[in-house]
Amino acid sequence: MFSGSIVAIVTPMQADGAVDYGALDRLIQFHLDNGTDGIVSVGTTGESATLDVEEHIEVVRRTVEKAAKRIPVIAGTGANSTTEAIELTRRAKDVGADACLLVTPYYNKPTQEGLYQHYKKIAEAVKIPLVLYNVPGRTACDMQPETVARLASVPGIVGLKEATGSMDRNRRLISMVGDKLALLSGDDDIAVESTLAGFRGVISVTANVAPRAMHSAIAAALAGNPDEARRINDTLIPLHKTLFLESNPIPAKWALARMGLMGDGIRLPLTPFASQYHRQVIDALQTAGIAFA
Repeated sequence: MFSGSIVAIVTPMQADGAVDYGALDRLIQFHLDNGTDGIVSVGTTGESATLDVEEHIEVVRRTVEKAAKRIPVIAGTGANSTTEAIELTRRAKDVGADACLLVTPYYNKPTQEGLYQHYKKIAEAVKIPLVLYNVPGRTACDMQPETVARLASVPGIVGLKEATGSMDRNRRLISMVGDKLALLSGDDDIAVESTLAGFRGVISVTANVAPRAMHSAIAAALAGNPDEARRINDTLIPLHKTLFLESNPIPAKWALARMGLMGDGIRLPLTPFASQYHRQVIDALQTAGIAFA
């Protein structure tokens, strides 16, 4: 369940910000057709911060329904309130999610002991596989490898999405918990190298627009074929960079709209992709061989 190229899927929206469920169905089919190995539904790339609880759970439910057990669906259920995270996790399980992804509590700046207790309480409250998510650049909270090692012994905690951008950190995690947790890169630009080093794959933003290539690159890395993995990844490097020219998922949603898969809808406080960056994303799509209008 926790290997390969797993897409951190965007949540398509109409011009007024309403969730576009028709476009969501098209996106999921796009991933089913192009080899994506799993879907993270309503993670932070899915604008979880601006979906209300009912929308959040409905998007997960629709994703589970459309995926129809062909690939796993991991629901983003993290929150900076432990009780809220438990409630989201419980409801995601109720609508059929295969697992849940839980970002570290943001803004609160919990201690390492607070992080341990937060995740332990969620794991005890809801019996579903849990993947931890460490992304200090967006949360102002960095879960240390020693804390991850403690959590690896908690029943129900099965994986970690690590997004510090550091290969040194990733190698340390491999040595400490690589035999206990499914380690997944949260950084597209080092996903292939992380997988070659011992990670099991990636939870990817780039896979939103280049699912086949991301699947192939990670599959080659998992098969121990570094030359092929790096060759494919070389075509994706411009996308890894340009999809973060503004806050994720702004560039990815703009690119998907150009690909005809959804409209341009996005919710405040995120705003439409600035025009001065359009050419760079277009060039990156061309380098990756992706068709667009």
